[in-house]
Amino acid sequence: MSTEAPRVVIADDEAIIRLDLKEILEEAGYVVVGEAGRGDEAIELVNTHQPDLVILDVKMPGLDGISAAHEITSRHDMAVLLLTAFSQRDLIEEARKAGVSAYLIKPFRKAELIPAVEQVLRTARESRALAVEDDAQAAEDKLETRRIVDTAKELLMQKFNMAEDEAFAYIQQTAMKNRARMRDVATSVVEGTLIPEK
Repeated sequence: MSTEAPRVVIADDEAIIRLDLKEILEEAGYVVVGEAGRGDEAIELVNTHQPDLVILDVKMPGLDGISAAHEITSRHDMAVLLLTAFSQRDLIEEARKAGVSAYLIKPFRKAELIPAVEQVLRTARESRALAVEDDAQAAEDKLETRRIVDTAKELLMQKFNMAEDEAFAYIQQTAMKNRARMRDVATSVVEGTLIPEK
């Protein structure tokens, strides 16, 4: 994703919720490139606009949010945030299998929406960056890489007062600069053999 404002498609069968979402997102600097009231329309909008994020309601005519999410994530590398009035475990598990990055229980507050959106986009960015070097690694190895990078990130945030984005960028840029794997850089941070310059 570039430094341009993240682009979002919203799908909810309630027009008032779509309006609320759009206002909150645009106030926070996001660009809403499409709105739909049905799951099948959401898929078309995603195919047309290629947004950075799609926000889907679970219950929609045409195609429900989970089915739409499955369809979208099977074709696109995209962050998906699910809105649900339900917090049933089976639904959450189903959503995860469909490639949903996170979910938010309705009714949501502005104070919950933006942090959830930021987290989903951050995770998607990090996953894409890790995927570049993880292509040659086994699935088990990927999990280990993710765990080490997360540990190093936390350490940089606590010890060196870095923001989460900044800590990840430090690991990523150091790896690129030294032609090393992010996993190796993260390991060095955790072991204390790599210390950021002031």
